[in-house]
Amino acid sequence: MESNESKVTIKIPRPLYNRIKAIVEGSGFNSVTDFVVYVLRDIVSGKMEEEHDLSAEELAAIRKRLKSLGYL
Repeated sequence: MESNESKVTIKIPRPLYNRIKAIVEGSGFNSVTDFVVYVLRDIVSGKMEEEHDLSAEELAAIRKRLKSLGYL
């Protein structure tokens, strides 16, 4: 288990938090934090692009959609 010293706090708007909380309920994620960490790791690692062999246009469309939803 990670110590608290290895974590930081990131502030997000309350409406975005509430939307994520609604997504998390019944999803298998234990918390909003777990979901956000999962999404950010996926984006930062470029995992989506490698695993799904997306075209540049598809990746741009996904990023645009995530941005419109407030995730980016």
